[in-house]
Amino acid sequence: METAPEITTGELHEFLLNTAVVAPVMIHGAPGIGKTAIIEQFAESLGMECVSLLGSQLAPEDIIGVPRIEGHVSVFCPPRNIARDEPYVLFLDELNASSPDVQKAFYSLIHERRLGEYRLPKDSIVVAAGNRSSDNAIVRQMSSALINRMVHVTLRVSVDAWLEWAVHAGVHPVVHEYVRQHPAQLWRKPPKEERTFSTPRAWELLSRMMLSWGDDHLTSQRVGLLARSVLSPSDAQQFEVWFRNSDRLFLLNHIIKGTRAWPQEPSERELLHYLTLAFRDQIIKELPANAEKLSANTKKFQARALELMRSLADIAPDLAQMVIVANENGDSIPDWFLLAIGEELPNIVARHKPQIPA
Repeated sequence: METAPEITTGELHEFLLNTAVVAPVMIHGAPGIGKTAIIEQFAESLGMECVSLLGSQLAPEDIIGVPRIEGHVSVFCPPRNIARDEPYVLFLDELNASSPDVQKAFYSLIHERRLGEYRLPKDSIVVAAGNRSSDNAIVRQMSSALINRMVHVTLRVSVDAWLEWAVHAGVHPVVHEYVRQHPAQLWRKPPKEERTFSTPRAWELLSRMMLSWGDDHLTSQRVGLLARSVLSPSDAQQFEVWFRNSDRLFLLNHIIKGTRAWPQEPSERELLHYLTLAFRDQIIKELPANAEKLSANTKKFQARALELMRSLADIAPDLAQMVIVANENGDSIPDWFLLAIGEELPNIVARHKPQIPA
């Protein structure tokens, strides 16, 4: 289901509140973006218990139960965690990763809200979730009959929603501040090879590890090890450098304001590399795709960014060239700003040989 309409984390709660009460909802989305946590929070907001069934680890009998003899007939006994007296939220996690037989066993739960003779209590809600095949996740084909019995949406990663959640969830302030300054690193597209990659879940896991160690024991080397164990390699490297220079937390802001200059000492090369990538992310974040939508503030930022590109090119041309290269998510600086850089620094752009619009 790559065509399901997209919805943000903030919109999903309201959508479920008004839709899941009348029809089962299937939430598609990349691994690690918080689908499970959102459903649990939704159930909690309703004052209901959330009962999760992990489709990829179930057999049909785990759902329909086992038979017992009553008189001269057999009666199926549904599992205790499903057969409840009070209304609850039934969460079918990894539904599209379950086997065809398990998907068939879910039919009656999804369509008729029953298992054999047992019916879900009135006002119970059925919600499902699953990953996408485009994210290299284990996904099985869902039957047309099952697809047609559900409402489908795709959850889109929202940096603002994650940052708001992170404050209330007690995420380590260093992790929170880093993601705030580098929003593009909150989620990376899952790689084809087997390696770690950045997701909201990975950042939250890094936060928990850092909190477990305690600030007094967090050296930059140790933080680097923890980051590399869960994040995309490039993000982990940048986070380690950022942590090492946390006393200069707002250095890029000072550079943009003009109160500080790019670091130029050979010993600061690693820091300059980090600042260059952060500078690129800031340009992508601040400047609109269309130059006609520039505001007074963004025009001021554009002029300052060009000045900083000139000074960076004087110090390290190879790093200046990195500003015009797309990041890991495929995001890049606006074409019109690339053209402006090309007019100011033709040698830098010529090395990259981008397709600059006429």
